[in-house]
Amino acid sequence: MVTFPNAKINLGLDVVEKRPDGYHNLETVFYPIPLEDVLEITTVKDENAPDYTFTMHNAVFEGDNNDNLVVKAYKVLAADHKLPKVEMALYKNIPTGAGLGGGSADAAFALKMLNGIATLGLSDERLEEYAARIGADCAFFIKNTPAYATGIGNILSPTACDLSGYTIVLVKPEIHISTKEAYSLVRPAAAETPLAEIIKQPVAEWKGLMKNDFEKSVFAAHPTMERIKEQLYAMGAVYASMSGSGSAFFGIFKDEQDIEKIKALFPGMFCWCRRM
Repeated sequence: MVTFPNAKINLGLDVVEKRPDGYHNLETVFYPIPLEDVLEITTVKDENAPDYTFTMHNAVFEGDNNDNLVVKAYKVLAADHKLPKVEMALYKNIPTGAGLGGGSADAAFALKMLNGIATLGLSDERLEEYAARIGADCAFFIKNTPAYATGIGNILSPTACDLSGYTIVLVKPEIHISTKEAYSLVRPAAAETPLAEIIKQPVAEWKGLMKNDFEKSVFAAHPTMERIKEQLYAMGAVYASMSGSGSAFFGIFKDEQDIEKIKALFPGMFCWCRRM
């Protein structure tokens, strides 16, 4: 069985307050985009085989494979349900350390696949509960539709935001931003205008209203990253921002964009574009 976990971008991100447990409450809008990994899960009938095996291609996972979120998805379900022995293989296309949610998407899609393979019959709401145990934004990828998120990114409500007809451009420099470091540098504060109100405005009005609270400290540490955002606006983006805690940026364009021209403007960086 093969599925295609997709990335997301954050339309605005306000870090509202630090919680007693050390995490942060935030407001953001998760929006799915069709940049996809490939995840294959096959059942194994050999009784002597391990409960699971996991391999990853086109990327290097730093650490033990057992700590990969796909493996954690298997384990969190196996703790409560009988699962078949499986072989899991992941081919990465979504850049890691980018703020695009690739690892969370892989885990969420693994939960959905295993739910089907084992005929567990778990509802989306129950799968979201399991996903939330794996990662803060993992639950979003269960329903995988635009969502306004609060809490640590795990409290989701639908939003009518629709970027159909726009072109999304992604640019990711070879800079890794530690999520822990990013949160340590940001100063939590309630937004002057709630993101839930801004997102209702036309896309052309987002610039100057919508923001990502991580950008200020990230730009101070990595000035070249601010220039990526400036270049996206110079190309004609109606809105541009860093996604999550970085280091990927996205631009929203009214017109089609030429990927070769984009690559020429951002040499040595990961570049992607797609008409939505």
